[in-house]
Amino acid sequence: MPDQATLNHAAQVLAAISTDQRADTALRFYFEGHRYLQPPAKRAISHAVFVYFRWLSWLDPKDSPQKRVEHAMTLHERFTADPKTIKAETLAVRAVPAWLWAELDLSADAKADYLRQLQRDPALWLRARPGKRGTLAKSLFSAEPSDRAPDALRFTGTQDLFKTEQFRTGEFEIQDLASQLVGVACAPVPGETWWDACAGEGGKTLHLCDLMANKGVVWATDRHEKRIETLKRRAGRAKLFNYRTEFWDGGSRLPSKVKFDGILLDAPCSGVGTWQRNPHARWTTTPADVSQLAATQLVLLNNLIGSLKPGGRLIYSVCTLTRSETTAVATAFTAAHPELEPLPLSALNSQLSALTLWPHELNANGMFLAAWTRKR
Repeated sequence: MPDQATLNHAAQVLAAISTDQRADTALRFYFEGHRYLQPPAKRAISHAVFVYFRWLSWLDPKDSPQKRVEHAMTLHERFTADPKTIKAETLAVRAVPAWLWAELDLSADAKADYLRQLQRDPALWLRARPGKRGTLAKSLFSAEPSDRAPDALRFTGTQDLFKTEQFRTGEFEIQDLASQLVGVACAPVPGETWWDACAGEGGKTLHLCDLMANKGVVWATDRHEKRIETLKRRAGRAKLFNYRTEFWDGGSRLPSKVKFDGILLDAPCSGVGTWQRNPHARWTTTPADVSQLAATQLVLLNNLIGSLKPGGRLIYSVCTLTRSETTAVATAFTAAHPELEPLPLSALNSQLSALTLWPHELNANGMFLAAWTRKR
């Protein structure tokens, strides 16, 4: 159980969270204002806050914040020791908002597995540089390879990875397994020209660059300059130079007249696939958000498709699981573009052109992918 200091810090973080702020953002601001806190203390406080939102519906709002956090931690420890202490039927009602079930395609058994996965502490995944996974695993000690992605390692240690020599010299990136599978699905070839249309802070851009062995070029665009600056710092640490950055707000005015061998649209989404890692979002995401984002995703796809070469590949990915943002978007886009044909996701050992990667199957975030090629 957490000590009183951890409970007090967690209570202060919870008090600072506003309606338009996520728990992870509140934690970051809190730690910036409490720089004396050491990494073990920060981990304990972060864990307490996330556990609080994981078990929010079980807590009595009349209790003090500290007592609520303590109760959540007790529930979490009991569940971790034996997940069957809480029935799946109870989790279905209390662990997620009721609107979610109209958006998910899950059997009864899969539903129970999915819910139990949501209540567990999330795994921490690393992406080693291509061909270097074995060496990295030995040097970090507490790291286990995955058979789902060639460079993926699940880290089980406690050291601060950002302070390791291996991180400083660019030997790995912290990247969820589901996100790594997006890069694997793209299967870029050295010398090709790719566009990562919503690059964010560059996790998938760097993966594409690495898979292309620093040859060819990856265009990375985003609407936020701060994210692009972070991408540049990460690329410098990894010694990856086969990229260029541009601003793109998602509109019909494209950043380049280049025709691409491949385009990755990792679109903005509701993030339902990240609810294990970001449990606060369960209680702030709404059906209206899902509808609005689904419309945005289609607009982005329609705006960028003219930049794909004949024979080029388009990969659509979203870290959500809602039908509206996944299969519905893919179906509508396919129907609107007869110049495209669905492309099997063969790099993921699938003959399907659209896949849902479930958190309980990966021990990672949930992700949806769809692929097309432009007819020659």
